[in-house]
Amino acid sequence: MFDSLPSRRSLWLALCCSLAIAGCAGSEEGSDSGRPVPTVGYLVVQPSTAAIPTTLAGRVVAQETSEVRPQITGLVQSINFQPGGYVRAGQPLFRIDASLYQAAAAEARAALASAEANARAANARAARFKPLADMEAISKQEYDDAAAAAGAARAAVAQQRASLDTAQINLRFTSVPAPISGRIGRPLVTQGALVSSNQAEPLAVIQRTDSVYVDMQQSAADLTRLRRALAATNSGTTAGSTSVRLKFDDGTVYPASGTVQFSEVTVNEGTGTVTLRARFPNAQGLLLPGMFVTAEFDQAIETGVFLVPQSALQRDFNGDAFVYVIGNDGKAVRRVVQTERTSGQNWVVTGGLKAGERVIVQGLNGLKSGTEVKPVPANAPQRIGAPAQGEAGANRRGG
Repeated sequence: MFDSLPSRRSLWLALCCSLAIAGCAGSEEGSDSGRPVPTVGYLVVQPSTAAIPTTLAGRVVAQETSEVRPQITGLVQSINFQPGGYVRAGQPLFRIDASLYQAAAAEARAALASAEANARAANARAARFKPLADMEAISKQEYDDAAAAAGAARAAVAQQRASLDTAQINLRFTSVPAPISGRIGRPLVTQGALVSSNQAEPLAVIQRTDSVYVDMQQSAADLTRLRRALAATNSGTTAGSTSVRLKFDDGTVYPASGTVQFSEVTVNEGTGTVTLRARFPNAQGLLLPGMFVTAEFDQAIETGVFLVPQSALQRDFNGDAFVYVIGNDGKAVRRVVQTERTSGQNWVVTGGLKAGERVIVQGLNGLKSGTEVKPVPANAPQRIGAPAQGEAGANRRGG
C-alpha cells in the first residue's frame, strides 16, 4: 500500500500539468482569434492660414547721427561735456580761443562806425547841393558827383555792416554747440588741439538712440519671388504683418517689437540684396548702433492650407510625406500629402487633404493601410471601468 503512494502522486501531478498546458493553449487561441480593434485618435482638419516667417540678419542704426565739427580755425580751450552722456541741442560742447575773433569783431564795428560817419557827411553834402543846382548856382555835374559820393558812402556802410555780421558769427562759432539731442561719444580732440573748418575728423559724434532703426538684408531673388506670389490672384498668399521681433546673439528676445518702415528701391550690386528698415523703441538703451541682431517677422500669410501635427506625418523611403486618414468604411487609409515647411508644432500641408477629413494623430504604431480602427477624438479620456463579475471571479480563480 505504501509502495503505491508515490506512483499515485506522480500520476496526479502529471494530470494537473496536462490540464494547465491545455488551458494555456486554449487561451492563446482565443487571443489570436479575438484580436481587439485598435483605438486611434483623430483630428478633423479644416482649411486654415499659416504665416510665412522670414529670418534676416540686421544691424542697428541710430535714428539720428550728427558729427560735431568746427566752423572756424583755432585752439580748443575747453571741453564741456561728459563722454557717453546725454546732451541737448544747443548745449555748448567745445570752446575755441576767441581772442582773434573778438578783435576782428571790434575792428569791423569800428569800420562800420567810420563808414556811417562818412555816409552822413556825403548825404549832407548832396542835400545842400541839390537846391543850389536847381538855382543853377552850381553846375549840374557838381551835384551829380555829390549824390554819387553819398550813394557810395551808403554802400560802404552796408558792406561794413556785413563784415561786422561775419565777425560776430565767427565769434559765436568759438562756442561749438550740440546740433541735436542724444548720446555723445568720446571727444576726438584734446584741449589745446588746433582745429579748422576743413579738417576731416569731427570733434565728437552724437547719436539719438531713444528709438533706432534695424537695417535687414534680404536676397533680391527671395523678395522678387514673394512679390510675384502676392501679385498672383490664385496663389493663396497675402501680405503679412509689418511687426518685427529681434533676437540678440545669445538667443534672448528683445522685449519690444518693431515695425517695418520701407525697403530700398535698388539692389546692392556687390551682395545682391535689398535693404529693409524697421524701427524699434529703445527707451532702455539696450540696442546700440552697430550691433548685429537677428530679425524675425511674418512677411506673408499662406491661406487655404491644413495644419497637421508633426507626430501625424510620416515619410516613406522615397521621402514622400504621408498621413493616415479614417475612411468611410472605418479603416485607416494611407494618404500622400504635399508639405515643405512647419509652423510651430504643425506641418503646413498644401495638398493631399480635403476639408473635414479625419487625420489619425494618435495610435500610429504598427498601423497599416486597410486596418480596421476604432476612431476617437484625439486626447479623449479613456474610460477604465471595473471588470465584469464573471471576469473578476475567473481572475480570482486563476490567481
